[in-house]
Amino acid sequence: MSEFGFGQMIEKLKKDPKSIVFTEGNDPRILEAASRLLAANFLRPILLGNKEEVEAVAEREGYNIRGAEIIDPENYEKMDEMVAEFCELRKKKGVTPEQARDILSHGNYFGTMLVKMGLADSLLGGATYSTADTVRPALQLLKTKPGNSIVSSCFILVRPSATGDPEVLAMSDCAINIKPNEDELVEIAAETANCAKIFGVDPRVAFLSYSTLGSGKGEDVDKMRNAAAKAKEKYPDLPIEGELQFDAAVSPRVAETKCPGSKVAGRANTFIFPDINAGNIGYKIAQRLGNFDAYGPILLGLNGSINDLSRGCNALEVYSMAIITAALA
Repeated sequence: MSEFGFGQMIEKLKKDPKSIVFTEGNDPRILEAASRLLAANFLRPILLGNKEEVEAVAEREGYNIRGAEIIDPENYEKMDEMVAEFCELRKKKGVTPEQARDILSHGNYFGTMLVKMGLADSLLGGATYSTADTVRPALQLLKTKPGNSIVSSCFILVRPSATGDPEVLAMSDCAINIKPNEDELVEIAAETANCAKIFGVDPRVAFLSYSTLGSGKGEDVDKMRNAAAKAKEKYPDLPIEGELQFDAAVSPRVAETKCPGSKVAGRANTFIFPDINAGNIGYKIAQRLGNFDAYGPILLGLNGSINDLSRGCNALEVYSMAIITAALA
């Protein structure tokens, strides 16, 4: 794991320790990450699952999870209180206590309610759940932050450099919104820039397209150009350019030809994609061919610190995302 930013986050957590719910407490990858967090003693893991089963898997795999809190949704002493609050939150949907109890038997909903009720600071799920199964409970129970209309996602990409300081990029939205409109792209850009700052990035935002400042035509070009213009107007202190082709966004030589004088072109480090196809493909190309470490998806816009794992994640990625998620809390 690259050490960019993590030392600062760990120091923050040492001063103000947080708890984090792992919705899949019996997964070996989760248990390995939890054992490492417990040994470091700056983050308190809460593992969801049957206590005997969780402990048996940990013992079989050789992970020391002594000190971790293990909560079994099937035998939770405050379930009546949780059911009552869940019914209140979902009363417009007419959820009955029986239905609530059944829904809360699932770790994704149960864990989200722990955060909602202030019994946990943050949550990390998705080792076996889909992204939708992590985001849905958060949207239903925590909802979006005041002033936000959507939840989006960001990937932070990190690569060592010859100068000693790692190269850090932010890319959005690569996991949540399939085809965001102009106003949603503005919101995604603002949230991504704020996230980038947490990782030590001074954001220079490029709205990406197959066109650079009018060189191409089409609805998708218009969307990115208009979104960039709206973002510039709404956030005048944030360096923004668009629409830009990727080469114009990152290559000073190309930028000098295609958009001379731009404060962003050729030096962009925060990239807003037109849709999830481009975003998901783009960050994975950077990860696999560009040798970047990818951290995310980091969920943006939620009224609480909840993040999603890739189902293909390893224990190191779980550990890294746990630190990020708790630090964002």
